[in-house]
Amino acid sequence: MGSTALAASGTMTPAFAQATPPPPAPAAEPTAPATFDEIKSITVVGTQRLEGDTVRSYIRLRTGQLWTQASADQALKDLYATELFADVAVRNNSGAVVIEVRENPVVNRIILEGNKRIKNDKIEPEIKLAPRQIYSRSKVRADVARIVELYKRQGRFAAVVEPKLVQLDQNRVDIVFEITEGPKSKVQQINIIGNEKFSDGDLRGEMVTKQSRFYRFFSSGTSYDPDRLAFDQQKLRQFYLTQGYADFRVVSAIAELTPDKQDFIITYVVEEGERYKFGDVKVESQIRDFDSERLTTTLRMKKGDWYNAKMVEDTVESLSETAGLFGYAFADVNPDFQRDKETLTMGITFNVAESPRVFVERIDINGNTLTQDKVVRREFRLNEGDAFNSIQVKRTAERIKSLGYFQEDLEVEQAQGTAPDRIVLTTNVEEKATGELSLSAGFSSIENFIFQGSVRQRNFRGVGQELRTNISYSSYSKSAEIGFTEPYLFDRSIAVSGDIFRRDLNSFNFFNNQRNTTYEQATTGFQLRVGVPVNEYVYFQARYGLSQDNISLDENTFFTDPDGTGPLPASCDPIVAGRFLCDATGKRLTSSLGYTLLYDDRDNRIRPTRGQSIGISQDIAGLGGSVKYVRSRINADKFWKPFGNFVFGLSIEGGYIHPLENRGLESAGVDDVRLTDRFYLGEPQMRGFDIRGVGPRVQRVFFQGDIVNGVAVNTALTDRNQIQDDAIGGRAYYMGRAELQIPLGSGARELGLRPSLFLDVGSVFDVTRPILQTVQQREILSDGTQGAPLYYFVDTTGTLQTSTTATNADGSARISALRFEERFYGDTWKPRMSVGFGVNWNSPFGPFRLDIARALLKQPGDDTKLFTFNVGTQF
Repeated sequence: MGSTALAASGTMTPAFAQATPPPPAPAAEPTAPATFDEIKSITVVGTQRLEGDTVRSYIRLRTGQLWTQASADQALKDLYATELFADVAVRNNSGAVVIEVRENPVVNRIILEGNKRIKNDKIEPEIKLAPRQIYSRSKVRADVARIVELYKRQGRFAAVVEPKLVQLDQNRVDIVFEITEGPKSKVQQINIIGNEKFSDGDLRGEMVTKQSRFYRFFSSGTSYDPDRLAFDQQKLRQFYLTQGYADFRVVSAIAELTPDKQDFIITYVVEEGERYKFGDVKVESQIRDFDSERLTTTLRMKKGDWYNAKMVEDTVESLSETAGLFGYAFADVNPDFQRDKETLTMGITFNVAESPRVFVERIDINGNTLTQDKVVRREFRLNEGDAFNSIQVKRTAERIKSLGYFQEDLEVEQAQGTAPDRIVLTTNVEEKATGELSLSAGFSSIENFIFQGSVRQRNFRGVGQELRTNISYSSYSKSAEIGFTEPYLFDRSIAVSGDIFRRDLNSFNFFNNQRNTTYEQATTGFQLRVGVPVNEYVYFQARYGLSQDNISLDENTFFTDPDGTGPLPASCDPIVAGRFLCDATGKRLTSSLGYTLLYDDRDNRIRPTRGQSIGISQDIAGLGGSVKYVRSRINADKFWKPFGNFVFGLSIEGGYIHPLENRGLESAGVDDVRLTDRFYLGEPQMRGFDIRGVGPRVQRVFFQGDIVNGVAVNTALTDRNQIQDDAIGGRAYYMGRAELQIPLGSGARELGLRPSLFLDVGSVFDVTRPILQTVQQREILSDGTQGAPLYYFVDTTGTLQTSTTATNADGSARISALRFEERFYGDTWKPRMSVGFGVNWNSPFGPFRLDIARALLKQPGDDTKLFTFNVGTQF
């Protein structure tokens, strides 16, 4: 039996053209008398790798048998079925049977070409052929089908896979899969036929699949997916059922490829049916702890309301949870529908079947490799042997998720125990990174070299402990801090934590685009905290802190007679430094005792979607030390889902610091609360404003001489870069925030994008008005000291001049040559407001946060800022 000739070595040919067996042919020209010859011998020729006996073992012909055409055909079928041979011929020469074979080649390599969207490591598992296996056409065809199906699952229905063979010596081949991926198949149009009550747009809005439009570049819902098509049919049905159309059905759903095989057009044919109202609705319970009549009065749906299937589902779930609250974990709640097509009403009876009370037999925790069992187990609100309670199970899941160690969709599963009244609670956890590493470095003309680094491990040694360190360094600030938290001391609900820190800060202002150091603050101290839960939702924490502050000014810049050669000792010059800075200098010891009382029932402390928290805290300084005050704060948050997966959050906070000492300096414009103890507001707490950009401040406005209508005047420099700006803080502050987190499609979620819209409002106020200064220019004497005050005048040539003489020749007064004038701004309760857009991105190099905000309400003196960002990484 012949076949086509092999391609020359190294030549690429289509895989389906090469080594394709022709249709089986009858034995070559057997003579009629030989048809029934006795088989005397069976000879195999053409083999390279196989032995003759091996080939003979595949067929049923044996010596001594009679030769027939049927037996020859069966031998051909048996040999081709092995997929070892590219060509087979069987000949009978008067009882001497010759089997001539050409073996299929051996696969040397498998090569993928043209694939960019799907990498090799995703395609290779779909290919069953492997090097050193025997090539066969059917195997290649199956591999091509699997690769094409893989691309279809990715939404690329125009993908084409063409296999090619490269012939090598020793009957070996390379198989090359040439892939033309084509564009991702989009949904070009969604047509709906048969809808009269709702528009096409309303129904498309209920579907997960969306029509491809340019503004949906982040959405994965525009790609065609057959599974999503079935899901959308269910979504349509759910929508109509919530609107009362109990007879609604999708007659057909057809997806058609466009002629270019790049996009799909989907057509739904629907029947809406009649709209129903609720009929008689009641509960019939066989559980003795349930009062059927009382439960009936609590049902949300009432007779005469439009039928809503979602409300029925929620009622079933609510009754099941209520049963679980009483310990009936497997209570069977079945709604019995009584449809009346004449009156278009739907009566429902919720049957609660009898079931035994259930107790927790066992708690299983699976999937934790680093985290110890006790870390998860101590968050359970139920113990083995306790009566089952569905509310406590739900709370358990929330508490485990709030640890931040595991996946967000964690659930506590319930399974039947060894007896009808026993239940097994199982938590399948998937650990995620709990270490956080943040590194940043840079260089600027103002800061020079900048370095910041922090390491935080929230699940240290797998026992839930937290270890944190932070180091920052620049020309203007240096700090080092180390802290540790033990959430369960001696395996009891007592949290102990502490921090030791050293911070060196150079406060600054800007003038002429130059950063100028004002005061230097060096703080060394520690803080210890102990917290205990009052009940499930209320938490109390006490703390003690001790810190030493040393605030100083550069004597060469801000002091009079810094070298000590004058008659008086060196002292802070209020003209140069400002009275508020001179008051802040010195050493002081702060010994404070404080507490926090917190109520928190949020479903997740890290990324809440519902619930609220309210906290009150106070710190009292004065238990020793030289600083005395009471600082009080209050904050509250609330989260809920207004619709869909949108999460809306409201946050408010405020504080006030009351001095416990009267320094008797208010008449001199000095507040009893020191500069470094006051509240400040701005970035990052309030977006849209710069660091300490909100609240009381002293600005020094500088002047230059000018001539207006021939008269000498002082002209204030209005360029913000030429105004010296010092924030001085306030005793009181408040701040509120409203933020709407916007859900995105699965594609954007896979990228880790979480955008939000926000509105911030707040203010800092209430500080003793400082004594403001207006300083006149003075002449400079030959020894470098200042002499008499200078005055402006215009000479006879019309040129502006200065002189120590206060009057003109005609006796008229000259204008003082001002150096600067201090102005006080921002001490008002009136709100500042900003709106903006922010996005969190779990980028490849770490968590990234970008906020773009615009100030809508501001007061004179406030510093605004358009955008901010920060970045870190996790491990």
